[in-house]
Amino acid sequence: MTDFAAIDFETANGNRSSVCSVGVVIVRSGEIVDTFYSLIQPEPNYYNYWYCQVHGLCREDTDDAPVFPDVWAKIEPLIDGLPLVAHNRPFDEGCLRAVFRVYRMDYPEYDFYDTLATSRRLLPHLDNHQLQTVAAACGYQLRNHHHALADAEACAWIAREIL
Repeated sequence: MTDFAAIDFETANGNRSSVCSVGVVIVRSGEIVDTFYSLIQPEPNYYNYWYCQVHGLCREDTDDAPVFPDVWAKIEPLIDGLPLVAHNRPFDEGCLRAVFRVYRMDYPEYDFYDTLATSRRLLPHLDNHQLQTVAAACGYQLRNHHHALADAEACAWIAREIL
């Protein structure tokens, strides 16, 4: 796969629709050509303590952030015609579907690929298949794990190597 968009969401709480940040990495002809990152006002708009501990974002970080439809209006033209890739597709695709539902937006049935599932099949020798472990096995050192753009960049690197 040489043309795709790697995507990663962070959530504020246990609701998949509570996306509070998104990172997108656009790959064309096997090269990263564009990136996008934004904070998002989550829906529902509350933060679980443990989620804040994982990604470092809390309510004051997103109080002035745009709502999802405004952010997606910027992402949509970037990913037009591209398949989406995520590390643990069920989570990220679930977030995307949930937030589309909350805002009553028509979901376009994106083609979604999963670097986690693929890495389990192609790299069974790894101790685990967490994003940072698989990225390292593919020659990429993930820094700032759980920052949506950093995680999307790691996913893009993995996808270029194994998809």
